[in-house]
Amino acid sequence: MTLNSPQILLASSSAYRRQLLEKLGLTFSCESPEIDERPHAQESVREMVERLSLQKAQTLVKQQPNKIIIASDQSASLNNQALGKPGNFDRAFEQLKAQQGQVICFYTGLVVYNPHNQTYLNALDTTKVHFRELSDQQIRNYLLAEQPYDCAGSFKSEGLGITLFSKIENQDPNALIGLPLIELVNLLSQAGLSLPLDPRPLT
Repeated sequence: MTLNSPQILLASSSAYRRQLLEKLGLTFSCESPEIDERPHAQESVREMVERLSLQKAQTLVKQQPNKIIIASDQSASLNNQALGKPGNFDRAFEQLKAQQGQVICFYTGLVVYNPHNQTYLNALDTTKVHFRELSDQQIRNYLLAEQPYDCAGSFKSEGLGITLFSKIENQDPNALIGLPLIELVNLLSQAGLSLPLDPRPLT
């Protein structure tokens, strides 16, 4: 592996994370690690995403120890309770109904495995989403228009979901979509991969 042509593996099958990582101009493959993602007893949402991010990376390191591995996990929290992916209209409506007028915290864990020295680098992004007061009709209109049933919190901030908010507090808008690219660039730099890469072909 060279710094100009690193072997990179994204530990995810998420189309959102793949699209975000493509923004960095990297060549990479994707593989979803098979792990138990259920929370542990007395575990905070923040602790859970940090643990799962590391576990995803560790699982794939066993199979492909010579690659840079990027792993991430995200969960939303309302009143210290994790918000999962709704899966259907009814559950999404219940989520947004509970979230309207509230502040939701999104925790996004990030781990980069450096194969050169067999170390794990990690970071955590916290984003606060302030929801507007919403009517049932506004919630219904949004869900029918965007159908965000595979998204934690029942919205897509990069799309029409932005109409649901009064404010977003974060350091990286990419994190809310699923991958904190600013932190990722920092961790890849620590692993010896400086971005952006030289676009000129190797000779």
